[in-house]
Amino acid sequence: MSEDFNYICKILRKTINIILIFLALYLGIKLSVFYMPFLIAFIIYLLIEPLIKFFMKKMKLNRKLSSIIIFLIIFSIIIGGVVWGIVSLVSEATNLLEMLNLYINKAYTQIQENISKINIEKLSISKDILELFKNSSQEILVKISNWMTNFLTKFINVITSIPTISIYIAITIMSLYFMCTDKIYMLDFLEHHMPQKWVQKIGKHIREITSSLGGYLKAEAILIIISFIISLIGLYVFKIFGMNIKYPLLIALGIGFVDALPILGSGAVMVPWAVISALNGDIKLGISIVVLWIIMSIVRQFLEPKIVSGKIGIHPIFTLIAMYTGFKLIGVMGMLVGPIVLIILKSIFAKELDEGIYNKFF
Repeated sequence: MSEDFNYICKILRKTINIILIFLALYLGIKLSVFYMPFLIAFIIYLLIEPLIKFFMKKMKLNRKLSSIIIFLIIFSIIIGGVVWGIVSLVSEATNLLEMLNLYINKAYTQIQENISKINIEKLSISKDILELFKNSSQEILVKISNWMTNFLTKFINVITSIPTISIYIAITIMSLYFMCTDKIYMLDFLEHHMPQKWVQKIGKHIREITSSLGGYLKAEAILIIISFIISLIGLYVFKIFGMNIKYPLLIALGIGFVDALPILGSGAVMVPWAVISALNGDIKLGISIVVLWIIMSIVRQFLEPKIVSGKIGIHPIFTLIAMYTGFKLIGVMGMLVGPIVLIILKSIFAKELDEGIYNKFF
């Protein structure tokens, strides 16, 4: 009887632990959104920490002085990039919002023309099915138009709310400065005010998660930034040469976002775009987009082995499930959050996965 009771207690304890882990992940995501300026500062800090260490080693400077030099360089880049980005994004988003209905109508007309070219008798397609397809395509385009209008309106409102943006930028920059200069102090502070047992356990889990997730995210962030910069430069070059590129910065941001999603990559946007451009008669633009995509792919394939030290060890089907689950729970951003949560769970339950979840749990 006592053995059965101990067994039940063991299962209950493990179940409670799992519930607490999921609760902690949920709160972590919520807090990350709430404290976004600090999260952005921490990500930038992770990216520039190697530069600080390089300065300390090569220039024989102390941490504070090295941090200040790197911080001033990064500060200048951030301020310059933010000012240029806000002006360009507001201009492009406003223009796109004004022209959106025209583009939707043009797309609908083109679909109608392509349907009218179909030989119904040869393909044995019912007129009812064609009519249904026409109506469905119109509904889809209307929904896309409404979604884009709402998104761009909110996007412009957020960017143009100067006081809010200024506060976010100021807090991000200040917290980045303190993270760079006072890293040792902050770590000592946490260790001093937390129980020793907690510090050891939390430190162990953070080291494990940082090695598997932190390094991977840092590497992916570098690759995404490189892809964004290459696509942005390429699109502006196309625009200078008179090609039909009206929103280079918005498109480059879209490519960067898709490139951040596991499995998909930038080709999920650029290849269909190239095909549609070629079918519309703009073969020059279609070929240019394909060439740009090939350059981005080559650069990524060359840099990825050097930057990403190891694979996450998760099969693409599970990554896809995580992306879909995240999308269903919290929307488009869930497609990014889902795989990250999956990697964290894999790190936490690494031992159980090796021995078999069912065997280890029961």
